[in-house]
Amino acid sequence: MNAWASYQVQDFIPFTAEVYFRLLERMGETFWPLQLLTLALGAATLVLALRHRTRIACLLPAPLWAFVAVAFFIQRYAELNWAGGYVGYAFIAQALLLVVMALTGWGMDNATRATHPPVIIGIAVTLFGLIIMPLVAPLSGGAWLQAEVFGIHADPTAVTTLGLVLIMLRGFALWIAAIIPALWLVVSGLTLQVLGSSGAAVLFSVLAIALIGLAWKSFESKR
Repeated sequence: MNAWASYQVQDFIPFTAEVYFRLLERMGETFWPLQLLTLALGAATLVLALRHRTRIACLLPAPLWAFVAVAFFIQRYAELNWAGGYVGYAFIAQALLLVVMALTGWGMDNATRATHPPVIIGIAVTLFGLIIMPLVAPLSGGAWLQAEVFGIHADPTAVTTLGLVLIMLRGFALWIAAIIPALWLVVSGLTLQVLGSSGAAVLFSVLAIALIGLAWKSFESKR
C-alpha cells in the first residue's frame, strides 16, 4: 500500500507533450481524408437521434469506436504506454455495447423532445465534439491535420458519444453507455494536465456538463 501511495499521476505518463501531440498529428496525416466521412457520420447520427431513429443512430458510431480502438490505441498509443492496448479493448467493448443496444433496442428513448433540457445539453456536447474540438488546433496556430476529429481521435469520439447517448438513451442503459467515454475523458484529462496542456480543463468541463445532463435525465425518469 505504501509503495502504491508513493506514485503520482505523472509516473504513468511515459512520454512528453511533443511526442503525444505528434501522435495525434500522425493520425490526421495517415487517415486524411477519412475525417470528412467520420464527421458526416457524426452529423447523420445526431440528426437520426433527434428524429427518434435511435437504433440506427446507436449503430453508426460503433465502427468508429472499433476503428479508434485499433488504429489509435492498439497500433499507436500502445507504443508509448503499455496501457494503450487495454484502453483499446475497452473501446472495442464500447463498440460492441452500441451494437447490442442497437439490435435489441435496450434503453432507447423515443419520447423526449429536442427542447427537453437534458437533450439540449446532449446536443451541445455533441456539437462541441463534432465542430469545436476539430477547430482548436487550427485556431491555436496548428495545421489542419493536427485537428482532433470524431471517429479518428479518442477525445472527440468520447465527447460526441456522451452527447449522443444523452439524447438517445434513458435509464440504466444511459449510464452503462456513458461509462467508458466518461472514464476515458478522465484519463485523457489527467494526461493533458500532466503534459501541461490547457485542454485538460476543457475536457473536465465538458465531462462535468455531460454528467449534469445524465443525472438530470435519470432523476426525471424516476419521477
